[in-house]
Amino acid sequence: MQFRNNKIRVLLCNPGLDGHDRGVKVIARSLRDHGMEVIYLPLRSSIEEVVSVALQEDVDVIGISNLSATLVHVCQQLHRLLNEAGANDVLIVAGGTVIASDYNELSAIGISGVFGPGSDLSEIIDYIEQNVRQKSVTAK
Repeated sequence: MQFRNNKIRVLLCNPGLDGHDRGVKVIARSLRDHGMEVIYLPLRSSIEEVVSVALQEDVDVIGISNLSATLVHVCQQLHRLLNEAGANDVLIVAGGTVIASDYNELSAIGISGVFGPGSDLSEIIDYIEQNVRQKSVTAK
């Protein structure tokens, strides 16, 4: 995993029918302000579109925001399609309204970076930096 201009590349999206994007826009600005390169897909992008852009843009991280009860399903589909494309080194983080039981299901598919409403922005930034750098070291 190489970082262009030493910047972590993050793709942010609100896939599915979720029409709320205020939170993901706050995250996008914070990540940019912290020196990360952010690509933001429009609302209601499909998971196939997310994977296509992630591969084209060679991103290090995909951040999914979802305020509906479909977060686990969307993340499972994303994880599966990334693996099928051979992009299992892309870190997936999730946020939005997260039901307590979703944390365990997301963890079971390998998504431990789950940030609900009120999460500290510095915690999200630290999580991304630590986990992308760790994947970069173990991939060498």
